[in-house]
Parts: sequence; structure tokens; C-alpha cells
Amino acid sequence: MAVGDYEEILKYYELHETIGTGGFAKVKLARHLLTGEKVAIKIMDKFALGDDLPRVKIEIDAMKNLSHQHICQLYHVIETSKKIFMVLEYCPGGELFDYIISKDRLSEEEARVFFRQIVSAIAYVHSQGYAHRDLKPVSL
Repeated sequence: MAVGDYEEILKYYELHETIGTGGFAKVKLARHLLTGEKVAIKIMDKFALGDDLPRVKIEIDAMKNLSHQHICQLYHVIETSKKIFMVLEYCPGGELFDYIISKDRLSEEEARVFFRQIVSAIAYVHSQGYAHRDLKPVSL
């Protein structure tokens, strides 16, 4: 981690452990320096994004416009010459996929609760003119 790449984000947040990784990003747990609030910061390398950079910027614009109880809120975006930092609501439950694996299987009642939450969130996203495009338990 080159400090120069992180200088701007470190003005506001104390970075902690990595809580997720993906193809072009990693997610770190962080704490807001003034409020102490825990957040998740998705860190993307612009060079690694390559041709996907415009798609990511569209996703960011969409997330700025969405507010729903079952969608992690985007609080803040910091963009530097090399990185994009998306400061998100920290949702400590983890991915739905990991939860299902840890339980081996879900009861019908538990599956029904998750299904209602997912349908509610997706209906809201669609009502705002957006589509999720990556709907699977590992993305939820």
C-alpha cells in the first residue's frame, strides 16, 4: 500500500483489515476519524479497471441515487489519479453465500425472509430505473 495513493482517504478514515476481495477491488473495514462510525471502503485501482472504468462510474452514480433499507448506502466517493475509494455503510452480516454455506441449508422461513428482502431491494432498484446485473448470493 503506497501511502501517496491513500493520502486523501487517510484524512478521514482509519483503515483496518481487508474484509473482501474481488477481481478489481478489495474492501477494507475502516473507522471514520471524527464520528468513530465503522464503514466499508471499496478500493479500486483505476489502471486494473481498464475498460471497466466507465461502467464503475455509472455504478457509482446509480448508488448515489439509491436509498433503501436492504441496500448498503454509499456515503462518500474519493477519486485520486490512481484509485477510487467508495465509502459504504458497513453491513456486518457478510455475503449471503457465506451465510448459507455456514448453515448448510436454510429453513423455509429463513429463506422466505431473505427472499422478501431481496425482492424488496430489487423492486426498488428497478423502480429507480436501474438493474443489478450481478444477482447471486455471493453479491448479496
